[in-house]
Amino acid sequence: MAELLASFISGGGTTMEQIGLAYKRGEIPIELVLVIANTPTAGGIEKAAKLGIPHVVVNPDDFRGEDGEIDQEGFGLKLRERLREKGVTAITQNGWLPKTPSLVIDEYRDTIFNQHPGPKKETRATRGIQPHAIVLYVAQHTGRNMGTEVTTHRVNEEWDDGPTVGIVPVPILDIYETPQTLQARALPIEHQLQITLLKQLARGEIKEVSSPTQYIRPGERHILREAREYARKTYPEG
Repeated sequence: MAELLASFISGGGTTMEQIGLAYKRGEIPIELVLVIANTPTAGGIEKAAKLGIPHVVVNPDDFRGEDGEIDQEGFGLKLRERLREKGVTAITQNGWLPKTPSLVIDEYRDTIFNQHPGPKKETRATRGIQPHAIVLYVAQHTGRNMGTEVTTHRVNEEWDDGPTVGIVPVPILDIYETPQTLQARALPIEHQLQITLLKQLARGEIKEVSSPTQYIRPGERHILREAREYARKTYPEG
């Protein structure tokens, strides 16, 4: 039976859009049957509508209690309800910012994947443009241009911690280029990696992989700490 896919989004939804277009071209045999946004302001909602893909908003803030904490069980139950309504069998998190509740991860343990725009070990738990700022900072302060990479990994209960199942290197043309230019060059590669992932999922050929690149050498951990602090301070919204 063919997989039925849901894409979780928080922003512009460019990857989700490319997945939907790839299905319409017959490039992937997995149908995108649902888009879930965590905010009604996500630009990807309009893209989903133009593609004729069913879309809903499930906002974790609707499950925030008087203590300010999100009721993860309530949030997860609503997500699961929407997923089950469409018969979803696989999920890709494409720029999804909330933490996915455990009960959703448990139900889709082998078929829920996250898109990450950087080397996972060095840039885990960062988002948006932050990973690009980190790798550029590291390159500038070590004097080594190792490029960067975009990744796909399985989702577990920790931020960007699941086994990696896809890596594609992205060149850094100049270690003093801006994070914005690196992000623009990496994004189409992220799109293609997600399409490759879905082809592998359809064929049952997903395998765990590891990065061959050593961005941080012994004695350089302080550079990575500084890079992460710089990226989060400079780009607090990701």
